[in-house]
Order: sequence, then C-alpha cells, then structure tokens
Amino acid sequence: MQRAVRTRTAFRPAPAPPPAPATTGRRPRPRRVRSLIDADALQVLHRATRTLLADLPGLTDRLVATLQDEEPAYRAAMADDPAATWQEVHRSLRHSVSSLLDPRGSRDAARRCSWKIGATRAEQGLPLDTLLHAFRLGGSLVWQGLVEETSRSAPEDVRLLVHVAADVWNFVDEHCTLVADAYRQVERQLAWRRENRQRLLAAALLDGTSRIADLPETAHALDLPERGRYAVVAVTGGCPSDAAGARAALTRGLRVYWHTGVEVDYGIVLLGAADAADAAAADAGGDRDGDGLGPGTAGGDVAGSARAGVSTSVSGLAAVGDARRLADTALAMCPQSGGTIRLTEHLPAALVVSAPELGAALVDRALGLLGALEPADEAVLLDTLATWLACDGSAQRAGERLYCHRNTVLNRLRRYEQLTGRSLSRPTDLVEITLALTARGLRTH
Repeated sequence: MQRAVRTRTAFRPAPAPPPAPATTGRRPRPRRVRSLIDADALQVLHRATRTLLADLPGLTDRLVATLQDEEPAYRAAMADDPAATWQEVHRSLRHSVSSLLDPRGSRDAARRCSWKIGATRAEQGLPLDTLLHAFRLGGSLVWQGLVEETSRSAPEDVRLLVHVAADVWNFVDEHCTLVADAYRQVERQLAWRRENRQRLLAAALLDGTSRIADLPETAHALDLPERGRYAVVAVTGGCPSDAAGARAALTRGLRVYWHTGVEVDYGIVLLGAADAADAAAADAGGDRDGDGLGPGTAGGDVAGSARAGVSTSVSGLAAVGDARRLADTALAMCPQSGGTIRLTEHLPAALVVSAPELGAALVDRALGLLGALEPADEAVLLDTLATWLACDGSAQRAGERLYCHRNTVLNRLRRYEQLTGRSLSRPTDLVEITLALTARGLRTH
C-alpha cells in the first residue's frame, strides 16, 4: 500500500500587524523614504542643471528667438524694447533653473518673479494666452536642455530623468497659474480704473464742467467723436425692464454711451447720417426732427411706466452739458404715468417749464379772471379753449371732440373773450393764451 505523500510547503499564519501608535487625534503620516533611484535621478538633474546655469545667456537667447518666431505679440514687444524683454526672460529662466537645484531656497523668489511678470504684462496689454505660451515654451526649453546635456555627458543616465519629469512640469504649471492670477488681478484693477475714469469724464461732460483740454481724452474714453451732432436722453422711473426698454427704443441703431445716475440715467447719443436716422425713425414710429431718435408723444407706451426726455440736437461733445439740461427740461414735462417727451415737439411748453415763475405769471394774466367762476364752469371754458387750439382753430372739429354743436363752441369762446378782455383773433393774445394753457397743464399734471 502506497504511503501518502505530504507537501513540503507548510501554511504559516500571517505576521501580526505592528502595534498601533498612541492615539493623538490624527492619523500618523507615513515616512517618505526616497529610493536610491530617486537619489540618483536628483544627482543627474543637479549635474545637468549646473551646466544650464553656466550657459544661461545662451539659453535666454534661444528662448527669445523662439518667442520672436512663434508669438507676434512678443515680436512687437521686442521691437519696442528688446533689452527689457531679454532681461525679463533671463530673470525668469534664472529663477526657474535655480529652483531645480534648491527648491525651498528659491521658491519664494521664483514666485515673486513670475507674479511680477504677469502683472507687468497685463499693464502693457500683452495677451494672456501669449504670456502662458511663453512660460510653457520656457519649460520645454529647460527640459530639452536637461535631456541634451545628460545625453552628451552621461547617456546611460538619461533614463533617470524620467523620475524627476513630474517635478519639472509641476513647477511650470504652478508658475503658469501664478502668472494668470497676477494678470487677471491687474486686469480687473485696470478695468475698474478705466470704468471709473469713464464715469468721471462722462459726468463732467453732462454737467458742463469738462475742460476743453480734456475733450480728446473724453472722446477716446467714451468711444465718441469730438465733433458731431449729439442729443442727450434722460430716462427714469419704472422697473428695470421698462427703463431698459426705453433706452433701447430711443437709441436703436445709434451709437450711445449710457451714464447711470442715482435717479436718472443719461444717454449721450451720436446722431447718425440721414439713412441711419430714417431707418431708426421707421423702427421707432416717426421722427419729425430727423435725428434718428424714437417716438416723441407724451404718455406713449414706448417704455411702460418709465419716463424719458429727449433733448434737441447740439453740435460737438463740448455742448453735451447744454443738451443734458434740455433733456432734463423734457423729462420734467413727462407725465408721471410714463412716456416720452421730445423737446423738439414741445418747445412752447419747454419755455414755460424753464421759467416757472414767468409761467405762473402768464397763467394769472391770461386765465386768472376765470377763477371767479364756478369750478365746473371754469373747467368747461378751459377745456373748450384747449380743444379749439388743438384743432387748429376749427370750431367744427372741436365740437365733434367735445360732443357739442360748433355754435356752442363759438359761444363759449366769445364768453371767454368777454370775461378776460382778450381776443382770440389777435396773434399776441393767442400766443399768451396758448402758453398760459400749457403752463397750467404742466402745473396740474
């Protein structure tokens, strides 16, 4: 009988885990032990790096030549100041290559250098993509130099560089991020300064305090020509969508700079050529003035509950302050319910609004004697008089509007003449009566 054969491999129990350290509230960090391969790779890296540092001017020349060939923006910068560009590239490469030898000792200086380059190039207007591409080209050139030097001096050690490649490219990525952060921070600061300067220049222009010497800068900042025909649009009231609708309707197809105020937004509008004005007028529903701005009817539903006033046209940016005051006058005539008033279509009303004391005196002079009547009787006479004037002196059409006979209209007009001693057939009296009715309507609306 054959004996059973036992295997020589015995199953041994797994080794017991090492005793757990005393709890301190944190998980113990494993000790990082650099392998012999990593140590050899560092020696190879340091040897090649010292050679690159010794030939840093040559490395700088190669990177500058590469940038000049591949980046038109850098080509323009070098044309303006080649020495400054060369020094910038040399300084950046020196910090980058030195960091390969002494990462801790060189880290802060290298970061400051990259940050300064990003900030300076943002101020100069060099595109960010161009700047980041330059840093990546620099990283590629350094890596290529390390490989070439190692291949020349110790070809068998080239394979060891693979173990430090991640460190080299992580350094490049870190400094690209630094450059981008510095660039965007300065870009935001420049944008804020530019917008603030625009607001100050536009405010001075609208207030009429802009100096003649500042007009070229103002024209450049607002992207408007110094010479040209301008109008000012004043918009207020309503919800934000209503105000936005008013702005769009009044300036459609025209070049405009909007200055946002606390209560009123002002648009400085460059009035276009006749063809542009005609197109804008057709879109907006009419433009008797030919200035290309939108509708001019009071209380219209152009902008919902927003109110808008449009000035007459003026010549040149220097006269924008006058146009703003005229736009304010038009806005003062606009009904509280909303709508748009174009000053060109309401010049008589603008006269009495501009001089409220004279307007009140005119009301007393032309209409004051009617105050002795019963309120209802006074209202009938005033309504008849206003309707007759609106119908261009036609009693027939006024009667149709008032739902009465033309003779009734004529009787009421004669009664007005008897009560006030004025004649509706006398031109000077008619002008005063018209202005007085306008002033009274503005005072009561």
